[in-house]
Amino acid sequence: MLSDLFSSLDGGSKFAYTLPVLVMLTLMFSSSWVSSSNQTMMVSSSKMWNSLTIKAYWWAQPSLIVIFIVIMATNILGLTPWVYGFTSNLVVVSSISLFMWALLLFSGVLYAPTQALAHLAPSGAPLGMMPLLILIETVSILIRPLTLTVRLVANISAGHIVLGLIAIPLSAFGPYMVMISLCLAMLMYELFEFFVSVIQSYILTLLLSLYMAEHP
Repeated sequence: MLSDLFSSLDGGSKFAYTLPVLVMLTLMFSSSWVSSSNQTMMVSSSKMWNSLTIKAYWWAQPSLIVIFIVIMATNILGLTPWVYGFTSNLVVVSSISLFMWALLLFSGVLYAPTQALAHLAPSGAPLGMMPLLILIETVSILIRPLTLTVRLVANISAGHIVLGLIAIPLSAFGPYMVMISLCLAMLMYELFEFFVSVIQSYILTLLLSLYMAEHP
């Protein structure tokens, strides 16, 4: 039972890695992807990023859109049977978070070291509390990759485990009405997980945009 319950979080199979890649490549190179309706959808989704706090950093918007689409597609593909979602892998998500965090951190330090260090000391703070505030701000910056990783992995993994818990009784013989009720509950939760996948992708991208807004 434990093997079946956590099988959706097991990426040891080569098939688990190749299937999502093949599906995503098929969607990217299909003729429907470049249709006028999908182009309109892409333009509408790109306008959503105008509400973010990086309007001055126009160079970052394409990167955020790509990150959002890739993470959302991976989350949704992870809801399908026999497909391993990369976003439930702690190593993969932590690598992406650490790379983006390090890129912004070292870029800010190399580009404008004085302004980057000035972010550690809030303006108008009492001089006696300055060391404590600098320490707190430093710790909050250092744990950003951890918070990004835990937020995404925990939400996606928890959803897969709950789906497994609902599916386990369906494999056993039971009353007809009970099986119908469990199927309906599983379908409703699958729909809920779909929205969670989209929301988590947007939250992760929004947090990255907030970190980019602090770039000097």
